[in-house]
Amino acid sequence: MFDKSITAYEEAKKVIPGGVDSPVRAFKSVGGTPPFIEKGEGAYLVDVDGNRYLDFVQSWGPLIFGHCDKDIEDAVIKTVKKGLSFGAPTILETELATEIVEMYDNIDKVRFVNSGTEAVMSAIRLARGVTGKNKILKFEGCYHGHSDSLLVQAGSGMATFGSPSSPGVPADLTKHTLLCEYNNIEELKKCFEVSDDIACIIIEPIAGNMGFVPADEEFLAQCRKLCDENNALLIFDEVMSGFRASLTGAHGVVNTKSDIVTFGKVIGAGMPVGAFAASSEIMAHLSPDGAVYQAGTLSGNPVAMAAGLVSLRKIKAKKDLYENLNNKVAKLLAGFKKAAEDNNIAFQVDSRGSMFGFFFCEKPPKNFKEVGTCNFDRFAKFHQEMLKRGFYFACSQYEAAFMCEAISDEDIDNCIKAAQEVMATL
Repeated sequence: MFDKSITAYEEAKKVIPGGVDSPVRAFKSVGGTPPFIEKGEGAYLVDVDGNRYLDFVQSWGPLIFGHCDKDIEDAVIKTVKKGLSFGAPTILETELATEIVEMYDNIDKVRFVNSGTEAVMSAIRLARGVTGKNKILKFEGCYHGHSDSLLVQAGSGMATFGSPSSPGVPADLTKHTLLCEYNNIEELKKCFEVSDDIACIIIEPIAGNMGFVPADEEFLAQCRKLCDENNALLIFDEVMSGFRASLTGAHGVVNTKSDIVTFGKVIGAGMPVGAFAASSEIMAHLSPDGAVYQAGTLSGNPVAMAAGLVSLRKIKAKKDLYENLNNKVAKLLAGFKKAAEDNNIAFQVDSRGSMFGFFFCEKPPKNFKEVGTCNFDRFAKFHQEMLKRGFYFACSQYEAAFMCEAISDEDIDNCIKAAQEVMATL
């Protein structure tokens, strides 16, 4: 069933560390061999052994219309024929930036980069440049890319400066990062009590990297209040939730507005692209207008811009898109919940728009520590058995899932039926 993938994995490990170019792909937390994908077809993935999987990962979020959408594919092919990259301005950059700016009332200008990691790194530098402060505040369980100052783990005490969570990261770089518990207002306040040098709070307003855990409205409101009172900026990391939770990401479903927002692969329809955006006043500090330096040879790559432009215009044109995606997610999660209840299994579900998650636990987790108390062994078994039946979910309890337009009601019915079979074995 997985013979060719097993062989491919062994060959990959000879020349690629761990056989993968991003650690989660190794399937360490769920067991088994990762399927090596040959192609995508709408709602489905096809691996090198010919197995087909209904895909609830969708390249970790960006493929709202599924794999190989014809309109996006045609735009990419047309643009490729004009050249892969120029390292010079193109009109496509302006057009895509305009589409994004028109959607948000707290964004005037956009700077394109090549990944979510780069977007976040640049947004933090900008916040430091604007405020003249050095420290950043992040939350345990929120992932903002692998730049040094963000790879931190908790120290001792209620609210502390982080220490490196990876070899190769000097302590001198993480000493400027404060870390506190997600959805914990008291720890949040404590951080501002222990330091008056905080340049920004960076947060996933809808966390997708500790599983799916949305921030409480009151917690986000406190983030906004503390930033306003302490001359700090609020950064919403919407690399995962942007254009997923709603047309305007988390900004469309929460009351709090950020000063800076970061985007990821969604704005490139799956191409390697990212961006950060803010008001004209804040962006005026960015080079070449201001003194805060940021650059990228391949930033605004025309192929990625073309793909993103078509995707965003399709999203805006389909007035019922998010309602339909919401309904599909609700149907799937209701089916999963009933299957768990029928088998006396503790199970929690939650969603925002087309982004969702589930946990095997007694009550909905509100932070990283509570996620850690969930039944990871049960999740791994569920993942393995669903994969055998042709359903592809994120290969870690710490990752969110995504619905795409190409997934049909019949696909969802089949997935629920498979989940009922699997839940009976757990």
